[in-house]
Amino acid sequence: MMNHRQRMEACLAGQDLDRQPVALWRHFPVDDQTPEKLAAATLQWQKTFDWDLVKVTPASSFAIKDWGVNDEWHGDSEGTRRYTKRAVFSIDDWARLSILDADSPFLANQLKCLAILRSKLGPDVPLIQTIFSPLAQAKNLAGGDVLISHIRMRPDLVGRGMEIIAESTRRFIRAARANGLVDGVFYAVQHAQTSLLSKSEFIEFGRSYDLLTLESARPLWLNMLHLHGDNVYFSSVADYPVHIINWHDRDTPPSLTDALSRTRAVLCGGLRRETIVYGSSADVQAELNDAIHQTLGQRLLLGTGCVVPIIAPYGNLLAVRAGVEQ
Repeated sequence: MMNHRQRMEACLAGQDLDRQPVALWRHFPVDDQTPEKLAAATLQWQKTFDWDLVKVTPASSFAIKDWGVNDEWHGDSEGTRRYTKRAVFSIDDWARLSILDADSPFLANQLKCLAILRSKLGPDVPLIQTIFSPLAQAKNLAGGDVLISHIRMRPDLVGRGMEIIAESTRRFIRAARANGLVDGVFYAVQHAQTSLLSKSEFIEFGRSYDLLTLESARPLWLNMLHLHGDNVYFSSVADYPVHIINWHDRDTPPSLTDALSRTRAVLCGGLRRETIVYGSSADVQAELNDAIHQTLGQRLLLGTGCVVPIIAPYGNLLAVRAGVEQ
């Protein structure tokens, strides 16, 4: 039997596996407001299901609270919080942002959470930290519609803000890396979809800053790209310097089969979140089997296209984990 690290290393290398690797992750609302409680909830999740990697899922505000935003828990089924205060109001505010160091209070709290997890999980369980792209952070700083209107009105001013966000993010990643806290990052890209930006806009404000930010994660061995949404610009991110690409493969092109020839990365997917929430254990097993059939089990980490809703039934979550043992 391989341990989790050995299994993931073999998957990345295209070597024989004792079984297909699998991982699910979720938000932990309320618990995600302190490093100790987020670590405890994450450890309990791992203890219960024994996934092949642990993806740490703080509230998205962890990266930007030091700029003055506020958010609240309102009961969303995904476990996400709603923003109640933004930090960018006028278009001139982008240039007024200051670079955050990793010892800023809320960023330091997340590093503390990682330190707890690393000490408890040990070296044989891969640990990856959620990192929101600079464009995703900009959306949360200003609001989605405001960000897009600012991009189209004064791209130069938004660009200055993006540089500040990217450098702040790079400093956080370097701090996590320097202290040996993580094996990789889970890099969340939310704007590479046709409903939000044109491809040229994404290239300028998404891809360029993504590549700049990801440079700080290159020494890590388990970086995963999360490509969020429908009708995504898959080709625009397929060559990102990551080891795994995760997207909503059951809901938007490309399929797992098509993606095998479009990127060298390991593919993460195969399971629809709605199936886990509303389907049966048999439905879950059928999707697992189909995903393995599509890829012949090569370059595949079984998972969902995004976070598992917090309303997912225990039995279906257990069916995901048990399904790879069959």
